[in-house]
Amino acid sequence: MATSEPVDNRNVGEIKPLPPPREVKTSLPITPAAAELVVQTRHAIRNILHGTDKDRLLVIVGPCSIHDPQAAVAYAEALKRVADATRDRLLIVMRTYFEKPRTTVGWKGLINDPHLDGTCDIAAGFELARKVLLEINTLGMPCACELLDPVTPQYIADLLSWVAIGARTTESQIHREMASGLSMPVGFKNGTDGGLQAAVNAMTTARQPHSFVGINAQGVTSIIKTLGNPDRHIVLRGGGGKTNYGPEDVARAAALVAGEQIARPIMVDCSHDNSGKDHQRQAQVARSVARQFTGGQRAIMGLMLESNLHPGKQTWKEGAQLAYGVSITDACLGWDETESLLLELADVQARKAAPEPVSS
Repeated sequence: MATSEPVDNRNVGEIKPLPPPREVKTSLPITPAAAELVVQTRHAIRNILHGTDKDRLLVIVGPCSIHDPQAAVAYAEALKRVADATRDRLLIVMRTYFEKPRTTVGWKGLINDPHLDGTCDIAAGFELARKVLLEINTLGMPCACELLDPVTPQYIADLLSWVAIGARTTESQIHREMASGLSMPVGFKNGTDGGLQAAVNAMTTARQPHSFVGINAQGVTSIIKTLGNPDRHIVLRGGGGKTNYGPEDVARAAALVAGEQIARPIMVDCSHDNSGKDHQRQAQVARSVARQFTGGQRAIMGLMLESNLHPGKQTWKEGAQLAYGVSITDACLGWDETESLLLELADVQARKAAPEPVSS
């Protein structure tokens, strides 16, 4: 008996080709200065990770997500001044997050919905994300990002100095395989329940070579064969309503990944469950991390902060008027508090490193 019901794409409304990565990168090429910044920053992060640079902390700081390119560039300009002033104590890299994993539904980030109107013009999103990264790198401010879709690196990874694999995707095989081929250091977040084993397993997996299905620069479905990524670490972000940034938590995490033979394998995310989802408590977490590091816990490589031009967050709805410089995803620290906190962290580092006065 014949049937009219389709056997393929039954629940698909449209399939629309994207411009291939090479086309986007050709129209928006990386500049020599930006390429040099990316290479130098990746080397500097590796030096921290592997213990060649024993004194500096890596700080990944910036908006929870970027929805307004103008505000993002203004933030980068302000952050660059602080990064320059504290470069001997801190290595500051700006959060430039364009993809947002959602627990259920919501705005999925600038790449998915660049016009903030539900049209999901992803082609325009890739182009806009690349423009933002080019402008921020051109300012001399290196960039960090969470990579959510395995296609995304082909469009923007050359402009990223550090990336995260999020709590919801650390267990994903394809994200571990993707990380094994990335050119920059990668941080794996612990699971949303607070468990560490998935992140530990991800570190082990990403160190190894893999073969998987992806796309090439022409956008053609391809077999991707990787060499394995030696530059991996854990990001402690709390979970299950509990924190995991205390001394015992850090020591336990370091012990779990001791077999990876990475000198400083632990980063602490000061937001999410570690702050009880209260953006104002991030400073408390950051100070604790700095005290642990200066107190002798050298497994710590750095910390993450969610920060924007103005504090708090606002609700996004399609077509709504939005306040300038205020997050539409997680609540963030405002710039004034962020600047004070970064200078404080650098000062703590400087005082710890200063030689003891010689008594007469």
